[in-house]
Amino acid sequence: MIHFLGIIPARFHSSRFPGKPLADIGGKPMIRRVYEQASKVLDRIVVATDDERIAREVRNFNGIAVLTSPEHKTGTDRCAEALEHILEDGKGKADVVINIQGDEPFIHPSQIQDLMSSFTSPEIQIATLAKTIDSGDELFDPNIPKVVINRKGEALYFSRSPIPHIQNMDQSSWTSVHTFYKHIGIYAYRAAVLRELTGLKASKLELAESLEQNRWLENGYRIKVSITEHESISVDTPEDLEKIRKLGFT
Repeated sequence: MIHFLGIIPARFHSSRFPGKPLADIGGKPMIRRVYEQASKVLDRIVVATDDERIAREVRNFNGIAVLTSPEHKTGTDRCAEALEHILEDGKGKADVVINIQGDEPFIHPSQIQDLMSSFTSPEIQIATLAKTIDSGDELFDPNIPKVVINRKGEALYFSRSPIPHIQNMDQSSWTSVHTFYKHIGIYAYRAAVLRELTGLKASKLELAESLEQNRWLENGYRIKVSITEHESISVDTPEDLEKIRKLGFT
């Protein structure tokens, strides 16, 4: 039996949206929305935060929060510290850690289940999700990371550019002749692998694309990619929050 632990990294300070995890969505803070969605699949969930205000809010709705260093540069690093706190406190096993984005209040439970189902053998080190790209707007948007996948369902490379490049064809036709995938930024890692990842130095491909997962590929780790049909709805700015309110997500 595999023991799964969901960890939701949640920073208070954000250059584009300070205090984002506490933003109100239909009478509940965003971090609670994420926690409740994840709870539909996972028995154990922890919020890893750098701020007592977020921790206090999580405890107010009977969630579990762990205070972590404000110096972490990535959610992966924050998850790794939270994992050590959990294990040191003797609060159960954790064979696989699922890193759930704290700014996706409407994450679909089946997306988490897809990640859990990826760990069918000890060879699976890291798992993530991707979704088919249907429009040129998404394909050529550098804010939407893309991923190419091999025949084993493993990531070959992540890029902000449209990959692969379709030779000798107008770009408006690319999505009609090839299946492109955008990366959905939720991860699951073997606990031992998560510890190893935090010891890796930033790599050239990571720095070039500003995509952390390329560091793992460049160091020889394998990333299993499952295809999801569900859209990712993230809140990065106050404007994003207003958009989801207008869509009725309140």
